Formats: sequence, structure tokens, C-alpha cells
Amino acid sequence: MHSVRQRQSAPPTGSTAAGHRAGRRRRSSRRRGRPRRRGRNLLIGLLVVAGLLGPAVYFLGGGRSDASSGAPHPRSTHVTPTPTPPPSPSPSPSPSPSPSPSPTASRTEIDVPPTGSGTFVAAQAGGKAVGSGSRPVRYVVEVETGLDISPSQAANEIADILATPRGWTHDPDNAFQLVSAGSPHDITIRIATPATADALCWAGIQQDTGGEYNCEVPGGVVVNLKRWVKGSPTFDGPIHDYRALIINHEMGHFLGHSHVTCGGAGQPAPVMMQQIKGLHGCVSNAWPYDENGDLVTGPPV
Repeated sequence: MHSVRQRQSAPPTGSTAAGHRAGRRRRSSRRRGRPRRRGRNLLIGLLVVAGLLGPAVYFLGGGRSDASSGAPHPRSTHVTPTPTPPPSPSPSPSPSPSPSPSPTASRTEIDVPPTGSGTFVAAQAGGKAVGSGSRPVRYVVEVETGLDISPSQAANEIADILATPRGWTHDPDNAFQLVSAGSPHDITIRIATPATADALCWAGIQQDTGGEYNCEVPGGVVVNLKRWVKGSPTFDGPIHDYRALIINHEMGHFLGHSHVTCGGAGQPAPVMMQQIKGLHGCVSNAWPYDENGDLVTGPPV
């Protein structure tokens, strides 16, 4: 098929030109006779052969660019650069792209299921006694199975809280020691889902914790996973500080301290105050003692 340009440049046709050509053909055929017809037949044969070879050359030269779809390649004098083929998949991951983050690395918040298995795994962790008390309180840390919390990491975090100078070790009568699973101990600190925490608190002290609160029971402390992960809307501070408030409050009960309330507007809230239920003018605080070493307290409830 001719292109548009070829069709536009074709010589014009007309009756006069046709007449001249016809006259020449008649005169030529009378003069040369049969040899002219043989030459013309030979020329026609060559043109037919060339016409048959043309499509064959086209297909052999890669006339179809997409073998999967069979779409014909447009014939053009414009040369298209050869596209770079996609890289072959490598059996080992390339170091340049960022790897897909693992669930634990990419997770910004630990999952808090409402219910759990009801069974616990104890941390395989231990440490030296902290504090100057003659008889340290030995404690084991347990985490309900199936939670996205490492028992050992939780145990080490609790050990750091109890070893802080503004914690209960500031009282010279107190001392604490983290012991490993299976070791003799005085108290068990458990981190449990809200439903399991409710069941343990009810069984221990017949207290309805409503899926929201922690409790101290005979021989143990129950930490609600929701509070351990999410903190409290009334507490202004990092999550580690709120965890310190949980441990210091419940361990304070074990040591014999009762609930108190705010000592005055603008003052630090006592750790034995139920800060999750409101600050009543106090400022949220996670430690039993202030920076001067004085016990932060208030009127008894």
C-alpha cells in the first residue's frame, strides 16, 4: 500500500496523455511485433516474483514486534531505540532495595486481643538484688501465651523500673530481685489480655476490673495488656513511664501502701493514686519519690 505522500506525488492522468501513450503503444507494437510481447511477458514475470519475495523478506526480517500478541510492527523510516529488557529475577535479594519490614520491626503498636489463652510462659531471666533491704522480694514475670510481647524483654523492663533510684528501693527497707522461671519466688507479675486480667482479678480479690484496670492479688500482680501497651488517656508521658506507674502502684500495694489522692493542685500525683480515674489537679507522675527524695503522697482515700 502506498503512503499518503506517495499518493500525492503520483503523476496526473488525463485524456490527452492517455491518447499519446495509446498512439505510441499502437505504433510500437506494429513495428516490433512478437519480440516486444515476449519482453513484456518476461518483465511481468519478474515483477510477480519480486512481489512474492517482498512479503517473505518482511516476515524474515522481524516484521512482527510482539510475538505474544501477533500485532504487526508499523513500517517506518523512524528508528526506535531498543528498549532495555527487564532485569532477570535474582535468587538472592538485592541489597539496594529496602527489604520488606518484618511484622515486629514495622509494627508501631502491639496488638491487644480482648481475650487470650489463659495460660502463661515465664521469662527465662534473672538478675542481682537491687535495694538495701535485708530480704529482697523475689519476683517472676509471666506473659500470657500468644501475645506479641517477649517475656524476657518485659522482665528486664520491669527490673529496670524497680531498680530506679526514685522507685521503691529509695526506702532502705526494700529490695527486689528478678528470678528465672522455676526459681523460688515471693510474687508473680503477669501481663494478661483484658478478659484474662478480669478473671484473675475477680478470682483473687473479687474486684470487677471491667477490662480496663490492673490489680494486686494474693501472691501476684496482674497487669492488663491494654494498659501496658496503650497507657492511659490521663497520663502525659512516654509509655515506659506509664508502665513504671503500673509496676510502682501495684508493687506499692504488695508492700502495704493504700490508695491516696492528689495532695494539691499542680503537685505530682502520688503513685498510690488511681491516676487513670483522674488527676484532680495534680500532674501525672510515675515514681514514688520526687527528685529531692521525698515520698509523693496525699490524703488517704
